[in-house]
Amino acid sequence: MADLPNLINDLALILISAGIVTLIFKKLKQPLVLGYIVAGFLVSPHMPYTASVVDMENIHLWADIGVMFLLFSLGLDFSFKKILKMGASPIISTVTIIFFMSVLGVCVGKLFGWGKMDCIFLGGMLAMSSTTIIYKAFDDLGLRQQQFAGLVMSVLILEDILAIVMMVMLSAIASGNNPNGGQMLGSIAKIGFFLVLWLVVGIFAIPAFLRKVRTLVNAEVLLIVSLGLCCAMAVFSTKVGFSSAFGAFIMGSILAETIEAERIEKLVEPVKNLFGAIFFVSVGMLVDPTILVEYALPIIALVLTILFGQSIFGTLAFMLGGESLKSAMRCGFSMAQIGEFSFIIASLGLSLGVISDFLYPVVVAVSVITTFLTPYMIRLATPVYNSLERRLPNRLIKLLNHLSMSHPSTTEQSQWKKLLTQMTMNTLIYSILTAAMITVMFTFVLPITRKMLPGWELHWYANAITGILTILLISPFLRAMVMKKNRSDEWKALWAESNINHLPLLFTVLVRVVIAVGFIFYICNYLSRFSSAVMITIGLIVVALIILSRTIKQRSIKLERLFILNLRSRDIAAQVNGKKRPLYEGKLLDRDVHIAVFDVPMDSMWMGSSLKQLNFGKKYGVHIISILRANHRLNIPDGDYFIFPGDKLEVIGSDTQLNNFKHAVETETLGDDLAFEEREMKLRQMILGEGSPFIGKTLIESGIRDLYSCMVIGLEEGKENLSPVSPNRRFQEGDIIWVVGEEEALQALFTAD
Repeated sequence: MADLPNLINDLALILISAGIVTLIFKKLKQPLVLGYIVAGFLVSPHMPYTASVVDMENIHLWADIGVMFLLFSLGLDFSFKKILKMGASPIISTVTIIFFMSVLGVCVGKLFGWGKMDCIFLGGMLAMSSTTIIYKAFDDLGLRQQQFAGLVMSVLILEDILAIVMMVMLSAIASGNNPNGGQMLGSIAKIGFFLVLWLVVGIFAIPAFLRKVRTLVNAEVLLIVSLGLCCAMAVFSTKVGFSSAFGAFIMGSILAETIEAERIEKLVEPVKNLFGAIFFVSVGMLVDPTILVEYALPIIALVLTILFGQSIFGTLAFMLGGESLKSAMRCGFSMAQIGEFSFIIASLGLSLGVISDFLYPVVVAVSVITTFLTPYMIRLATPVYNSLERRLPNRLIKLLNHLSMSHPSTTEQSQWKKLLTQMTMNTLIYSILTAAMITVMFTFVLPITRKMLPGWELHWYANAITGILTILLISPFLRAMVMKKNRSDEWKALWAESNINHLPLLFTVLVRVVIAVGFIFYICNYLSRFSSAVMITIGLIVVALIILSRTIKQRSIKLERLFILNLRSRDIAAQVNGKKRPLYEGKLLDRDVHIAVFDVPMDSMWMGSSLKQLNFGKKYGVHIISILRANHRLNIPDGDYFIFPGDKLEVIGSDTQLNNFKHAVETETLGDDLAFEEREMKLRQMILGEGSPFIGKTLIESGIRDLYSCMVIGLEEGKENLSPVSPNRRFQEGDIIWVVGEEEALQALFTAD
């Protein structure tokens, strides 16, 4: 028999070791990520006392796939609409943390005399806190329902997004020998261009496609289609100079806007877990004990940098975002670790060959230490605040709280700001779509038409046909660019407000017309040799015809409505299914009062009890504002509503009240039946012989159910099926009855007979 390939042997070793170690870490209530890293170290070539992996190259290939699926899953859990709804506070906090921690990382690297690229990548690694580890720590400590935990998770989502952008930026920096400001701006512009293009095109096309084929798609087909789209976007991303992980994330974020997002997320999770485990195991394989000993001082310095840096600058960042000193300290102390994205950034540096080999194991060691310290840092925040409160003047504490909390969470935008922002966004999006369409036509269609019409004489016809087709395709975009928002409420209000506004408003139209004419000018200039004056004239005439055309207007409106429908499809489905959160959420005046969601366990002692009987308000000080049951939402339930297993309860209260309620949800359960296996129901045949105490008695009089806890299910009379036993029929000698019950109860029944 042929030997198994090394890949299968290595995979078996990895998964078995990962399974054993993660079971131990689960028992110790430690993050599974650490278990994977430890498992990787145990099967690495650096560990001489255990079996080790043979083919590291294949393992790294699987690890790259793991990174891709990890980021695809992250994209599925992410929505750009979420970021827009967060407001400015999380954005301010995130940018502040990343800036200061990156600078600290670069400075520490410089102090130890490390290379330029080592310092730059180190800064990126230290800026990324671990979403997985923090979420697990909050869950283990029972803090996930508290308000500050929600703020931390919002910032972590933004950090993950900026980490993707950072990876692209670091790749651009690594590709140039002397990266300068121009290269950086070019990279940012390139990221922005493709990001907007892929999102707009993807949201326009993919939700519509999934709706069309929804009746044909089962779980298996949906999984294959989703992973196929993920891999296709990863390939396309690498073709335009980005990483496969970036493309996978973009496809995940596009699918996140579809009505199938939750199904896809559940289907992809096992695949993500498998390849993600291999990735983290491969991280552990790179831990070299000799390097850890040699670089013990830098490791300690980096650990202290993260602990103090996140504690200080994280607190400052959240205060700048509008949080009180106490809340900001709890948030900042919670983020004092690095995790999965730091490994991914380190892997990127190694694959590009721009960082030293020692940096990866050093970062892994720092991550392991800070992860173990995370729960203690979270607990330490409140005592440190209490200590500061005792030592600092009350006037200073009040001033800090006033300065931070005085930032309004939502500000009423001026009409001009709102209008100009919307116009700028529309112009940018439609310009990107127009540029992309022109690029596609000139790259693919123009060569085909020139081949179909060869020769110098027909060359102009090929150019003219391509030019006309291109203008027809981009005409809805150009019309929307010029005309959209010209009749909006903001425009009308500003026009009616003052005559002074008329000229600036007309100027905004003129600017957009010039941009539209510029695209027509570029097409004419690329395909013809007309003079500039002629091409400008052609551009003005074409734009005027586009604006006046009713057909183009209808096409433009239809495309925009379809895009909005696709963008809101998940929200619409949530409203239909009763899963959309109440509109009043997040608009409470008291900062300590907020909403949390709790799942009623299947073995809850509350099931079958009414809200009046449970009296949550008196016991815990909370109020049930909504019950989500199956696909229905029961808002503002009264005391006569009953609780059922699997219900989702939306509860309003303070951090302390919600924490007490959470403890009650988890502890007030029926518990496990320790004699579960012994209480198995069994079926037995029973023949009533002479002297049986049941002869002459009816079924009720026999007490078989009441006294012996057994059930008579039928009478055997020689037929194919058992005959039902009438309650008034009296048992006779020789009757053959079939009874069901627990083994112990059946033995007692047969003994009595």
